[in-house]
Amino acid sequence: MTKNAPLLVAPSILSADFARLGEEVAAIDAAGADWIHLDVMDGHFVPNISFGPAVIKALRSHSRLPFDVHLMIEPCDPYLQAFAEAGADHIVIHIEGGPHVHRSLQTIRALGKKAGVAICPATPASALSEILDLVDIVLVMTVNPGFGGQKFLQSQFGKIREILSMIEKSGRAIRIGVDGGVDRDTAPMAIEAGADFLVAGSAVYGQDDYAAAISALRSASQGTDC
Repeated sequence: MTKNAPLLVAPSILSADFARLGEEVAAIDAAGADWIHLDVMDGHFVPNISFGPAVIKALRSHSRLPFDVHLMIEPCDPYLQAFAEAGADHIVIHIEGGPHVHRSLQTIRALGKKAGVAICPATPASALSEILDLVDIVLVMTVNPGFGGQKFLQSQFGKIREILSMIEKSGRAIRIGVDGGVDRDTAPMAIEAGADFLVAGSAVYGQDDYAAAISALRSASQGTDC
């Protein structure tokens, strides 16, 4: 990691036990997570359906950690206020999800939330060039979005490096995250490329000891250039 930022771990509740979701959120909070990552899918932008603002509102009382809400929906603009009011601290939208991403990011910031943009594997880093002044978070999808449990696409390392260079030139403090296929093997390579937060699903929720799993991912920064 070349930026001066501590590594953060954001477990994705998509891999949690949905029958006891409130307990699962509280458990990763107690286990040392930094953010709670909530994947919202609409069956349109991605080929799966997850949950909406009502679930996020119901979970809000189970943790004081930042809620990192990833909207894999199209369109997103009609729902931004609802997710903000439900308890989102960060709202991450897809650059591929609509024609007016700049306006959507302005709306998120006007709602008093941190604004993020996610970028799919087939989208070049250059697509971000006109919106870096509006974002606090860039989320690099290291799988094609829509399903958990996919294999990490190592083709994305070059993109992470390119985005890091763009951010450094901008002079802004923007977090770079990776989402998809993150585990003990892929995390160190993502960090070396420039990521400073990790979204992890089964690498946390698929383990018996959540605290040990989070610690193992966080220790992946050891030995990198951070």
